[in-house]
Amino acid sequence: MRKSLKAAAAGAACVVAGAALYGAGAATAGQSTANSTHEPYNIGLLVKDIDTYYGTTADSHGVYQASPDSPYAKDLARIDADARTAIDKAARKAHHRGEKPAVVFDIDDTLLLSLDYEKRYNYTYNGTTWADYVNRADRPAVFGSPELVRYAASRGVEVFYNSGLSEAQRTAAVANLRKVGADVNLDADHMFLKDKAAPPAYLKDCATPGTWTCTTVQYKAGTRRHIEKDLGYDIIADFGDQYSDLDGGYADRTYKLPNPTYFVS
Repeated sequence: MRKSLKAAAAGAACVVAGAALYGAGAATAGQSTANSTHEPYNIGLLVKDIDTYYGTTADSHGVYQASPDSPYAKDLARIDADARTAIDKAARKAHHRGEKPAVVFDIDDTLLLSLDYEKRYNYTYNGTTWADYVNRADRPAVFGSPELVRYAASRGVEVFYNSGLSEAQRTAAVANLRKVGADVNLDADHMFLKDKAAPPAYLKDCATPGTWTCTTVQYKAGTRRHIEKDLGYDIIADFGDQYSDLDGGYADRTYKLPNPTYFVS
C-alpha cells in the first residue's frame, strides 16, 4: 500500500535526514514509525525539509527537478560508490566459483525519479493521475542509477528489474528507462512487473488469475526467489527506495535509496 506524505508524515521526518545503507538481514534498520503519542512532525515544515533535501527547483518547463548538488544527490553518490565496490568484488568471486551473479533494481524512485509528480499532487497518490504520469515516459533518472545499471552489466552481472508497476505500464517503463540510459536487459525475461490478471506460477501462494493478495514483500521477495531458485542466479545486490523492496531475503546485499516522499508497506 502506498501512503501519502500526510498519512506518514511522522515516519518520513526521520527518513529525510538521508539514505540508509544496510546489509542482508537488517532490512528494518533505520525504519521509523508514526505510532507515537507526541505531536507529529508539522507537514508544512516537512515539505520544506524535503525541498531542501532534494534541492528542488522548477526548470524552464515548470518541471520539478532535484539538484545534482543536493544532500539527496550526495547520499546517492555514497551509496553508488559502495555498491560499485561491492558489485566488483562479488562478481569476481561469483565468476571464480562458476556462479551466475545478478543485481535487481526497483524502478520507481530507484531508477526513475517521481519528484515532479509528488510536488504537483502535494504528496498524495491517485491511481489515474499516477498512471497518466508513468505513461508519459519522461521521468528523469535518479542520479547515478542508470550508470550503476550499466556498470553492473560491464562486470558480467545479469541485470533484472523488480517493480510494482503494472504489466500495462511495461511499454512506458521500457521507453523511459531507455531515455535515461538504463538500456540493459529491458525484455520481459528480465523486467518483472505486476500482472494481476495472469500472475506467474511462482507467486501461487498469494496470487492466482484474477485474485491478487500478495503484499509488496511477498511479490518482490517471491520474484527474487524465482530469479535465484528457478533461473539459477545469485543476487549479489538488490536496490530499492522502500524497505518493502528489500525485505524477505534472496539477496546477498540490499541498498536502500533515499525517498522521503511516500511509503509503500
